[in-house]
Amino acid sequence: MKYRNLGHTGMYVSELCLGAMMFGAWGEPDHEAATQIIHRALDAGVNFIDTADVYSQGESEVIVGKALKGRRDEVILATKFHGPMDVAMGTPGGDPNKRGNSRRWIIQEVEQSLRRLQTDWIDLYQVHRPDADTDDDETLAALTDLQRQGKIRAFGSSTFPAARMVEDQWISERRGLGRFVTEQPPYSLLDRGVEREVLPIAEKYHLGILSWSPLAGGWLSGRIRRDQGVPQTRRAQMMPARFDLSLPANQAKLDAVEDFVHLAEDSGITLVHLALAFVLQHPAVTSPIIGPRTMDQLESQLGAVDAELSTEVLDRIDEIVAPGTTVADDGNAYVTEALTNSRMRRSRAR
Repeated sequence: MKYRNLGHTGMYVSELCLGAMMFGAWGEPDHEAATQIIHRALDAGVNFIDTADVYSQGESEVIVGKALKGRRDEVILATKFHGPMDVAMGTPGGDPNKRGNSRRWIIQEVEQSLRRLQTDWIDLYQVHRPDADTDDDETLAALTDLQRQGKIRAFGSSTFPAARMVEDQWISERRGLGRFVTEQPPYSLLDRGVEREVLPIAEKYHLGILSWSPLAGGWLSGRIRRDQGVPQTRRAQMMPARFDLSLPANQAKLDAVEDFVHLAEDSGITLVHLALAFVLQHPAVTSPIIGPRTMDQLESQLGAVDAELSTEVLDRIDEIVAPGTTVADDGNAYVTEALTNSRMRRSRAR
């Protein structure tokens, strides 16, 4: 395993980050099995773990905390806040003050994450998504206070559009606050939209990049093929529209996947290694986040750090999916509330 500077923080992290989203009710409910996956990753040299409070409503953090007993000092530990913690994701209702990016919620929720993770500090505390109802000045000031108190070492953003990334850097400079030192965007062979602005902005401001969904939610795992269909995974059950092959958008993804399968075969590597190596070779990327649910999935991904793609292979990738473009953007990662909340577009209701 090789290690890279996380932005300019001086914290060195492994080229693969272990994502813990699938540990708990959302994926692997057996705590012991999840712990074994974490220990295997650590033994392989992975020293970077990313989770979030909202993953299985705190259960993922609990599992990570138990797994790191006696090994906490080996790990750069990252978690996130923003999502609702009193109701399930996507469920209406709940307490509006138990979510979001307000100072009130940040100060309260960091204590809960520290308790679940069984640690005295968080190395990287991240804003999971932007919040249209909270000024970023408020969020950055609260995070700066936590950093000065020693409860967090650094803080970052996740799935922020490029314009907001720049604005936040200026807010920090203008107000003398700590600044976001990382960004966590979606990035894969099928989703290259962040190459237009997000990744160049990250390089300009020396931000570390933790790219999520480098396997495009399972599309680049090698299990979804034209002659095999879509396996009935929990992810497919939770988000059926993303895997419905009757939809033209998913047919376009399937066409690209078939081309990438053949390219991987011609290159003598697996599709998984092709996908992860592609993300790893972008100069702005620090660590792609892998999210295994099983030990076999972890083992299939660890070897990607040894794969290096030639110029010819990278050129062929550009022919299949052009730089800066996205094949069937069904994740809606950057759809803002200005588009989803009609009240923000209408001065009065009639």
